[in-house]
Amino acid sequence: MNTPIATPDSPARSRRTPRASGDERERAILATAERLLEKRSLSEISVEDLAKGAGISRPSFYFYFASKDAVLLTLVERMVEEAAALREAELARIPEDPRAGLRLTLQGSFEVFGSRRAVTLAAAELRTTNAEARQLWSQVMEGWIADATVVIEAERARGAAPPGPPARDLATALIQMNERAHFATFSGEQPALADAQLLDVLVEIWMRAIYGANLDA
Repeated sequence: MNTPIATPDSPARSRRTPRASGDERERAILATAERLLEKRSLSEISVEDLAKGAGISRPSFYFYFASKDAVLLTLVERMVEEAAALREAELARIPEDPRAGLRLTLQGSFEVFGSRRAVTLAAAELRTTNAEARQLWSQVMEGWIADATVVIEAERARGAAPPGPPARDLATALIQMNERAHFATFSGEQPALADAQLLDVLVEIWMRAIYGANLDA
């Protein structure tokens, strides 16, 4: 860290680095968690590691987060918000061009979660042991299912999509498929779709499931 050089016109206390604000420290903790998750699992990361990386003491860490699990959940919440901001505009494009609209909608989540795979995979692991993580992800899935349900019902109402299974049931199956396919690709499971193929395949399945005989709608 560079320390400013004192001058006759500057009091000695100006040589001290200004104290970081709460927001800055919170961001530092979150950034440290992301960086460490690229190399280690959450179970291998300690609160001490997060505090040290953020330049604060262990007791200070608890002023911002109750636990390292809470840090990861905050990262997930922010990723979900980022994906939602991208998705909102693209959902409105579906009536104009269903295939392009669906692709852009799915692409937003793929890019947000795919660009931060370490966090995505750590969150999936945390859900196996942490009830709060499971509840958060359940809420996220419910939101995505609700959005998809609205799209399917609207497309059926305007005659672009034929009748079929209850819209919520179809939306649930499609969203669950997305989640599983993304996880397999991001985690490097075998078999799994390659990154370059994932969106193309998912879009095709969504189109066929929603539009059926009206595929060229």
